[in-house]
Amino acid sequence: MRAKNILPAVLLLMFLLPVKAYSQTELGINAGDTAFVLLSAAFVMLMTPGLAMFYGGMVRKKNVLGTIMHSFVAIAVVSIQWVLIGYSLSFGPDINGIIGGLDWIGLKGVSLLPNPDYAPTIPHLAFMIYQAMFAVITPALISGAFAERMKFSSFLLFTLLWTTLVYDPVAHWVWGTGGWIKNLGALDFAGGIVVHITSGISALAAALFMGKRKGFMREPMQPHNLPMTVLGAGLLWFGWFGFNAGSALSSGGLSTMAFVSTHIAAVSATLVWVVIEWFHRGKPTMFGVATGSIAGLATITPASGFVGPMPALVIGLLAGGICYMALNMKGKLGYDDSLDAFGVHGVGGILGTIGAGLFAEKIINPSGADGLFFGNPYQLIVQITAIAAVVIYSFAVTLILLKLIDRGMGLRVSEEDEMLGLDLSQHEESGYNL
Repeated sequence: MRAKNILPAVLLLMFLLPVKAYSQTELGINAGDTAFVLLSAAFVMLMTPGLAMFYGGMVRKKNVLGTIMHSFVAIAVVSIQWVLIGYSLSFGPDINGIIGGLDWIGLKGVSLLPNPDYAPTIPHLAFMIYQAMFAVITPALISGAFAERMKFSSFLLFTLLWTTLVYDPVAHWVWGTGGWIKNLGALDFAGGIVVHITSGISALAAALFMGKRKGFMREPMQPHNLPMTVLGAGLLWFGWFGFNAGSALSSGGLSTMAFVSTHIAAVSATLVWVVIEWFHRGKPTMFGVATGSIAGLATITPASGFVGPMPALVIGLLAGGICYMALNMKGKLGYDDSLDAFGVHGVGGILGTIGAGLFAEKIINPSGADGLFFGNPYQLIVQITAIAAVVIYSFAVTLILLKLIDRGMGLRVSEEDEMLGLDLSQHEESGYNL
């Protein structure tokens, strides 16, 4: 046969010969785990619209849409950043324990095959999109600190820069293979350090740098729509089960324990908040119930996959009391954290990370460590070290970003626009046309 006739024959054989198809089992993919993680990702995504409702109801009616806009637009901005560079910086191949490399930029190499370093029973893409939802909600949490006074354009730039320069490095430190805090042995099951401490401390920096709203402590600034806030709290509570239980990255005993611990901490914090408020102010409030539940959820997050039900109860009790005091200190200290992002998330994240150092048990999670009360005092030292590093880094970088943006384009709306409200001044629309 002539050479020119060989090529068509070879090509024909290639098409006729059977091609081996690999099943999910052969690839190591567990269908149950995959379904569980994808559903959890949807739960966590719902938390950001829930946060929009939670925050939106707490501001004055002239700022409701501007406040909701912060959370909704964060979904778009951070998702695109995550796909392009954020995921690679957070979880890509390690560079000196500090940051992930750009090997996975644009999701190059992030396929349907499992990644044994992070989640060996689900597609790598499933792990990526689950982690994307954590990245999305974190800068949205910060917006509570400067609600009712930041320019929308400045918010967009701040969100993009903060996610790249604060969230992504800290996520790599704590969760990325090779990250220095992970190598230190710090425990953060679902984001007490990565999500709540970074956002809460950054919120404090923002509140201090931007200053108070016009009329703060002189004019009434009550929530304009408490039912909206309560609805948001309910959506957050619902989504938090995907946040914490989903962080097991598989359906089974560990996810069950995280689910149960999450709920126990939330309800115990809620009840403590109600009782303290009743004694302190004379009457319990629905606003207190909503805030107390979120404080409990934020506080249990880092410990949820390392502690049992009774330690979760104790962590929730502490969350209700300590976060209540933190919120009430705001007026005495004179800073305007508009929607209590620091008092709930910053304080709660720190408290829960310490709680993991006290109550963690390897019998619950063999991948974790025993805490102080189970014979390992070193774990508490590790937890405090991680807290200190992330607090200093988050505060410093956030302050630098705010100063640079303020010099370049200004952070605050004008006094006239603030009086008019962000809905009209920034978006030319109104939340209520009654």
